[in-house]
Amino acid sequence: MRKVLVTGSAGFIGFHLSRLLLEEGFAVVGYDGMTDYYDVRIKERRHQMLLQNQHFSAQVGMLEDFERLRALCLAERPDVIVHLAAQAGVRYSLEYPRAYIDANIVGTFNVMECARELAVDHLLMASTSSVYGANEEMPFDELERVETQMTLYAATKKANEAMGHSYAHLWNLPTTMFRFFTVYGPWGRPDMALFKFTKGILSGEPIDIYNHGEMYRDFTFVTDLVRGIRLLIDTPPVRPDSREDIPEGDSLSPVAPFRVVNIGNSDKVRLLDFIEAIEEECGLEARRNYMEMQKGDVPATWANADLLKRLTGYKPETGYREGIRQFVAWYRDYYGV
Repeated sequence: MRKVLVTGSAGFIGFHLSRLLLEEGFAVVGYDGMTDYYDVRIKERRHQMLLQNQHFSAQVGMLEDFERLRALCLAERPDVIVHLAAQAGVRYSLEYPRAYIDANIVGTFNVMECARELAVDHLLMASTSSVYGANEEMPFDELERVETQMTLYAATKKANEAMGHSYAHLWNLPTTMFRFFTVYGPWGRPDMALFKFTKGILSGEPIDIYNHGEMYRDFTFVTDLVRGIRLLIDTPPVRPDSREDIPEGDSLSPVAPFRVVNIGNSDKVRLLDFIEAIEEECGLEARRNYMEMQKGDVPATWANADLLKRLTGYKPETGYREGIRQFVAWYRDYYGV
């Protein structure tokens, strides 16, 4: 039985990935800091659900605690590491920037050190569509330059990509970085837009709509996303013999077993259309508080996911209306509203 270490296993994406891996016959070792960035109770519930499976175990610990993380890795000796734990949230990075350096730079370095020492079969690490920053040509693809990050959160993720590449080159460590595009779905984070909008609409509280709703996002349903990650586990990059061996459109490094892959729905949805779909699903109209664009935000994101399809045969496809339907049903059940 292959064993996967998932950092951030009590998080939104980590929970869904762990559940899928367990369903597919993997043993999963979770590692999560259980930080209070948002309600810890929902994280605890996620872990409780995973612990119903005998092939799941978890340890609570911070990424910055290298000795604890290393001891766990040496005891469990995972074949694959999927590094999802991070300090997330664009807006939070404006107020508490140091948290992003600690978790996303120091923490990621610690994970990479463990992967190097264990010589794992494949290290997969989360990046973000935010690394595309001020780029305007869409859909975003993995081969374009990404030099204009607009928040510290995005900058730490771009740094992670560079760090990952260096270790892949130096230690021949197969490494895949995936760039997520606006992930949503059941068991989501309370600080994310869909959660806030649904909560506001059902409770009659006003919802804040930035840039007057004239924003576009490539909303990616969480189960589609983790299916993409699951398939990428089986597609470790191989260092090419020469640049000429790299297929056209592949982000494979010429000097390392390293690749960056977008995971997105390949569709941009206007924020106001997204909100209207939530209103329809809730059967209530939102009290709308239109606001200016927030510092560090970008007006649009849209993924080219052709490389994911070429590597795995899979492409996310859940439409936003169906995804919202599933989320609202979960929200009503979870909160009893």
